[in-house]
Amino acid sequence: MRITFLGTGTSRGIPVVGCDCSVCRSPDPRNQRLRCSLLIESGVTVVIDTSSDFRQQMLRANVQRLDAVLLTHHHVDHVLGLDDVFPFTVREEAELPVYAGRQTLAELKLTFRHLFSSNRYKGIARLSPREIEGRFRVGDLDFEPLEVLHGGLPVLGFRVGGLAYLTDVNHIPEACLAQLRDLRLLVLDGLRYRPHRTHYSIPEAVEVSRRIGPERTLLVHMSHEVDHAVAEAALPDSVGLAYDGLSLEI
Repeated sequence: MRITFLGTGTSRGIPVVGCDCSVCRSPDPRNQRLRCSLLIESGVTVVIDTSSDFRQQMLRANVQRLDAVLLTHHHVDHVLGLDDVFPFTVREEAELPVYAGRQTLAELKLTFRHLFSSNRYKGIARLSPREIEGRFRVGDLDFEPLEVLHGGLPVLGFRVGGLAYLTDVNHIPEACLAQLRDLRLLVLDGLRYRPHRTHYSIPEAVEVSRRIGPERTLLVHMSHEVDHAVAEAALPDSVGLAYDGLSLEI
């Protein structure tokens, strides 16, 4: 299984429009962060979250086929690219499965009324909404939903094999912690150094990683307060920052 980080930035992306801070002006490409999304390739090709930058991410990663979309929650930076799955549904001449929780599916039907209308026209994506109610398979991949909290909002993470992906989270319930044993790689929200009411700060994420004990943890959803090189130099050996385009085999 190969994963590629399509985007590792917070909701505004990095650089932030109109900002002249040192990170937004940084020549280090690891500080240029599109909105969060993950590509998983095995016998099938799956994307977790269709971010606001989805079209650009698909072109940059040269994705030619898409077998399913998994959505963590309905916030716009994680779903607003859904309309751009259209070329994949045309190419495959089939509906694209979209896996999400009940509330997220309900919100999608409001945000993307044209995609779910009974009066559909040919020039839009063909989707097959699938409510997540437990484990599910996409081809050769077995996904386990992870129920966590993003402030007061219940959101989903996903475990597949030795990988767990938890973006937009500031609390992991005890029941979910039990699902995170024996991980090869934990991908975890680490917004900034200062506390935030709906995201883990980097110090909080490091402590969560220590408690869970994966072989490796990579942080995502970083803001422009986080300089990649400076932050990585201060992290424990088992924790690092992901960056756009990073590709790993698990």
